[in-house]
Amino acid sequence: MCNDLKSIEDIIQYYKYIIQTLDNTAQDNQDRAYGGFVRATKGKMLENIAECLVKIAWQELGAEGDRLTMNKTKIPIPINKDYIESIQDKEIKDYINQNISDYVFKCSVDKHLFVDDQFVMGMECKSYTENAMIKRILLDFKLLRTLYPKLKCFLLQLESQLGGDYSNFTAKNFGSKSTHTLMSYFDFELDILTLVEGERNIDKPIHKPEHYKPLSKNRCLYVKEKFKQILTHYQ
Repeated sequence: MCNDLKSIEDIIQYYKYIIQTLDNTAQDNQDRAYGGFVRATKGKMLENIAECLVKIAWQELGAEGDRLTMNKTKIPIPINKDYIESIQDKEIKDYINQNISDYVFKCSVDKHLFVDDQFVMGMECKSYTENAMIKRILLDFKLLRTLYPKLKCFLLQLESQLGGDYSNFTAKNFGSKSTHTLMSYFDFELDILTLVEGERNIDKPIHKPEHYKPLSKNRCLYVKEKFKQILTHYQ
């Protein structure tokens, strides 16, 4: 899909088509429940938009396209050996040590961005985010950063349900009190980017014609420039 989206204008038209036809398409779908179909379609759309914005940013930097790759392959995170040492039961500790290669947690976020096979940026893509989701997102990035301590971490959300001003398109966002409190317990920055203006209203879903919200060119350009700020170090 991303190969068909060459410009910001293409992305805006793609978003408009998906969102404005989603209600009817979900109602006509026979293979999946309405709500599940809507969530999956929005999620896939946002991942496509994210990938295209990254590729446009990379292209504008004049870098070679084949140096940049993206995937979401799960990465095995090994068990923390300090944890093993803290186990009081010697039999359990010995058993883990004897089988230590099996003790991994396979972790990923929605987009892993590599430049020259170096994992430089991770991105979680959500059609909307609330603070209960932020806890999981932060933990996933924390685990990935145990192996890739310089990894840049992004949350790209279609709509925000985090409170505060994440959905206000002003020169500076101050975030929300609860989100900042959660982030204060982690030793890295999570850059939160919102594509559609205005806090999410569960009673006014944007795929319903009467509640449709457009995707603005200025906001897409803003997100693209954010990605360029990271990628410029690798061009």
